[in-house]
Amino acid sequence: MVGFPLLLIPLAIYNIVAWLMPTVSMADPLIRLNLVSGAEWTINLSDILLTIGLLLLLLEIVKGARQAKYLTDHLLSLIVFGAAAAEFVMWPKFGTSTFFLLALMAMVEFFGGIALRARRAAAPVAASRRASKQVDEPAPEPRFEPAPRAPAPAASTPSAAPVAESVLLDHPKPTPAQPAAAAEPSPTISSLELQPGAGSAASPEGPRP
Repeated sequence: MVGFPLLLIPLAIYNIVAWLMPTVSMADPLIRLNLVSGAEWTINLSDILLTIGLLLLLLEIVKGARQAKYLTDHLLSLIVFGAAAAEFVMWPKFGTSTFFLLALMAMVEFFGGIALRARRAAAPVAASRRASKQVDEPAPEPRFEPAPRAPAPAASTPSAAPVAESVLLDHPKPTPAQPAAAAEPSPTISSLELQPGAGSAASPEGPRP
């Protein structure tokens, strides 16, 4: 669907005022507003047309960024800009700063649409070039790094096992207690009886007087 050039609206309003209402001045105040600071702000027809033109230019840029315009849209924008520039140069009624700014907005809208179209057309080409470049480049070979070696133990620090063995060797082993020597048995009557000759010396009659 062919889009309508929105900047044609303020340009058409200016043409209507300039051709059909010659007594209306663009500089006559239409609205008076009292600001918080106490100053009085006067708004005339030129200010209203410029404000409408700026808003419509913003809308045209947003619309061109969201969706691609047809070639007919750019052709219509070029026609609007060419007609506004011709009126500004050729007719004394349009030789004002207000109409110049409106024509400048039409030019910005035209060249902005062309730039957006060119960038949108160049985006797939750049993406395809990047994809082909990534395919052509060989994949980097994997690099295997050796595993880090564990640090060797310090030679000056003795281990716990040799220290414990040296401590055990320094202390002598405990010796078991020796049992007390058995006392020699005293001669008893039974031992005397077992000695030879003891029975003949003793007589059962008793000692002689």
